[in-house]
Amino acid sequence: MILHKTQEFFGYISREAAGRLAQLTGIPLARIYGVITFYHFFKTTKPGKFTISVCMGTACYLKGGQDLLDEIRKSLSVGPGEVTEDGQFSVDAVRCIGCCGLAPVLTVGKDTHGKLQKDKIPGIISQYQNK
Repeated sequence: MILHKTQEFFGYISREAAGRLAQLTGIPLARIYGVITFYHFFKTTKPGKFTISVCMGTACYLKGGQDLLDEIRKSLSVGPGEVTEDGQFSVDAVRCIGCCGLAPVLTVGKDTHGKLQKDKIPGIISQYQNK
């Protein structure tokens, strides 16, 4: 839970924060890094202001999830695990979001966009630019 709270507060778990957690808890830094690098939920680099998560679960993948990811890469010049130069967007390819009936799905922050086609991506991105 301390890792979740740290990420919730900072948006990611920096090297400094992981080191401080190791000091405070007595847990070896290597063990902390083992946990944060194993679970995709934890981030070790600062994410963009808006995180775009594209579902690559079975239903979404079969209905065009990869096409959405390709269009995002084309529109923003970044792919999964990357952040735009201006720090506005980060992109993640994730496993099931739990909205299989809306496949393919992506989220931007807490907003869910479903039944998408790649031509909708530029419009979705523009909703969040300069916010």
